This record gives sequence, C-alpha cells and structure tokens, in this order.
Amino acid sequence: MFNTTSRYYDIETAKFLTSDEREIAYVRRRFLPIANPTVLTTHTVAEGERLDNITARYLGDPEQFWRLCDANNAMHPQELTAKIARQLIIPLS
Repeated sequence: MFNTTSRYYDIETAKFLTSDEREIAYVRRRFLPIANPTVLTTHTVAEGERLDNITARYLGDPEQFWRLCDANNAMHPQELTAKIARQLIIPLS
C-alpha cells in the first residue's frame, strides 16, 4: 500500500465493517518511536531554513523529513525549524 520509504510502510492495515456491512480499509495508528537514533551528525537551524531542504542535504531525499521528526521527538515537522539555532539530530538511517 505504501512505498518502502514511507513512514507508514510497516504499519498494519485493518478493516472496519459498517452497519450496512461495507468494509472500509484503514491504516492503524502510528505512534512516535522512542528516539534513540544512531547519529550521523547534527545541524544548527538557520533563519529561513526548510526541513525538506535540510533532509535533502543530509539524507538525499526531501520526503524523508519524517526521519528527522522521529529522531528529534517532533510530532509536527514545523517544530524542527521554528526556533533559530536549534540543534537537530540527523539520524544515520
């Protein structure tokens, strides 16, 4: 259902049966993992930086921003670049 690089790739799919017996497929809830990444490096956030650009620079793919969210215990991606000079953990994988 999801690409292998998606944060939802390993999440189980479930089905809900409605009162009129229609089946609705959905992806189960994803919880933030306990952050304990192998650190590749750290990055100091500068004014005007975007998370997709930071992710592209270090991980080679701007759509992998969720890996930085997980490594830095961030529920919302914008949290990571909201504060200038914040130190971000850049995970190895």
